Amino acid sequence: MGRVIVITGPTASGKSALALELASKRGLEIISADSRQIYTGIPIVSALPSDEELASVKHHLIDMLPLDAYYSASMFEEEALRIARHQLSERGEVIVCGGSMMYIDAFCYGIDALPTIPEEIRQATYQEAEEKGPEWALSTLKTMDPAYYDKVDRSNMKRVIHAIEIMRAGGKSMTDLLTGEKKKREFEIDFRYIDMPRDILFKRINERVDRMIEAGLEEEARRVYPLRGLNSLNTVGLKEMFAYFDGQMDRTTAIERIKKNTRVYAKKQETWHSRRLRNMGKKIER
Repeated sequence: MGRVIVITGPTASGKSALALELASKRGLEIISADSRQIYTGIPIVSALPSDEELASVKHHLIDMLPLDAYYSASMFEEEALRIARHQLSERGEVIVCGGSMMYIDAFCYGIDALPTIPEEIRQATYQEAEEKGPEWALSTLKTMDPAYYDKVDRSNMKRVIHAIEIMRAGGKSMTDLLTGEKKKREFEIDFRYIDMPRDILFKRINERVDRMIEAGLEEEARRVYPLRGLNSLNTVGLKEMFAYFDGQMDRTTAIERIKKNTRVYAKKQETWHSRRLRNMGKKIER
């Protein structure tokens, strides 16, 4: 049957270090469950493993797609399962490590099959949202699917707009498309959730952002700035730098905003994992 060790938790909690430690000791490979590490060209903001780490342990599903490539949680599910099954047949174990909540959920429980969004629909919806603003997006979603509108996080514009794209592409409501049916995996899933006091986690986040700035995050953001409309670049660390480049805030404010928004994201991850995973697996104090 084999065993998949799933290491997850909030950003900056030490997931990658633990995965590398276990993989090195057991001679295993790592499947990344990070929705930004899969893209090339943004190694600093995505906290891509170092050359030394990559040389010591083989990583899958990282640094492989151009920034303008479409990728989804359902595509991740398919590819990650294929790699995991191969590794299980070869070694009996494999590690999945990451903090992208939808990716972890897709791998462990499966995800509803959603239609692939044609680029013309994606671009048209994005442009319409840019021109008409959040009020248009929320009103459109409410008209297309009132039930989904009532339960979606309406402060998450990315999710709201993505739902509109999906319904335009599939011709069905999100309520009809999202069955919520969980899939049973043929292998054992061993959850390792990394938990730590929030004050320590926030300190680690602040220090990590400082290291990213020292490593050249601003320069990395300037390189991809001409592509800032791409979904792959809609992430904490780049959005704030883009706002700085646009004159919406000064550099110091942008850096502090990265820290704040990363802390907010970490709290969302904690909430997600506590609901989905913590009761099913091991909690690790680090």
